[in-house]
Amino acid sequence: MIYTMRKLEEAHIDALQELINIGVGRAANLLNQMLGSRIFLKIPSVQVLSFSDLQKELKQRFDKDDFAAVRLNFTGSFSGKANLIFPTTSASKLVSVLTGEDADSPDLDSVKIGTLSEVGNIVINGIMGSISNVLNQHLNYALPTYLEDSIEQVLSLDNVRQEAVFLLAQASFEIENLELMGDIVLIFEMDSFDVLIDAINKELGLGVL
Repeated sequence: MIYTMRKLEEAHIDALQELINIGVGRAANLLNQMLGSRIFLKIPSVQVLSFSDLQKELKQRFDKDDFAAVRLNFTGSFSGKANLIFPTTSASKLVSVLTGEDADSPDLDSVKIGTLSEVGNIVINGIMGSISNVLNQHLNYALPTYLEDSIEQVLSLDNVRQEAVFLLAQASFEIENLELMGDIVLIFEMDSFDVLIDAINKELGLGVL
């Protein structure tokens, strides 16, 4: 089956958003327990975009050149990459709130990688775990990696074939009256995305594309 954007129905987007919301809800509960901070995570919208449209969306949304990201590769029933992405300033604020370090402290960078990697790992595993559990699919995960770079490099397609599908879930983090924006980007190989949509059709009773 060859996937095209035109064949994706609104019901599939709604299903994907629901699966992601289940995952971030579980992740928020775990973060609350681990970090002792009241964290609310919301996913107001989910879009399926081309690579060029995704780049434009992130640059317009954040108006930044550099981003901080936690990336986790997954294989199994479907393969690809999951990314939790923040503008670097938002990443620093998030770490400051969670650790108590002053945002201007020279020591902040030394704890940023570990803190964001832990947060990203929990959020991404929550999302991918929700998708795999609800759809009865098996996934294997690599260790998360942290990087700060341009959005082009953050979303690089290393180890993913050039024909890929990009799922953008806009995220809102509310922590101690501070609201931070970040994004979750799931990158699926084309045939893997077909497997995902077929699983949604089967488990949720949607029409076959």
